[in-house]
Amino acid sequence: MNDRELDRALHQSPPVDPAVLRRIAGGIVPDLEPVQPLSPRLLAAQLIVVAAVVAFAGAALLGFFGVRRLTTAQSAAIFTTVAVFLCFTAVISTAAIIPGARQRLRPATLIALACAVLVGIFARAFPDYSTASFVHEGIRCLTAGVLNAIPAALLAWLVLRRGFAVNPTAAGAAAGALAGLAGVLMLELHCPILKAPHAMVWHVAVIPVCAAVGGLLPRIAPARSSRPPE
Repeated sequence: MNDRELDRALHQSPPVDPAVLRRIAGGIVPDLEPVQPLSPRLLAAQLIVVAAVVAFAGAALLGFFGVRRLTTAQSAAIFTTVAVFLCFTAVISTAAIIPGARQRLRPATLIALACAVLVGIFARAFPDYSTASFVHEGIRCLTAGVLNAIPAALLAWLVLRRGFAVNPTAAGAAAGALAGLAGVLMLELHCPILKAPHAMVWHVAVIPVCAAVGGLLPRIAPARSSRPPE
């Protein structure tokens, strides 16, 4: 069918009853309400507070053994770095759920940068490079960090669900990284093992693990919901 035939078919179609159009408009217009625009700064601030509160709550539950053993220089370097990346991740997570928002940094790039910088900070801050009980101690810290990230991720979802993620995978990865940083913050407050290999591997690993889970969930959830009932 060419353009001329399409125009002829449209002109020959019977007109729509105005009463039908009025009923349709009447059913839609009363439900329309003004929508309050999302504030990126407010959402980012809420995410930072969520991560910090969950981290301190987890450390309070397990004990503040790690921070008591840190020197002033170690504390300043570690907690300043974690705080900076928490702010960056909160901003990226917020931008991911606001269509048209400027993406200053891709989530994957931010996650890689956070891991690399933290590895460098731990390598510099902790002179002890012994690997005694490396796996046994490490699995415990990795598990504790990931478990602490779960409530942070759930609370972050409550904050972010008001937006719309154009790229759900990237948005999920950013939110997962935010939760992972909350887990790292908790470990630095709690873990008394001041060994560079331990922190470089097992503490930092919490971030990519949580980011990977956050990025995979949007792919898994639609696949399950689309399956036909048995």
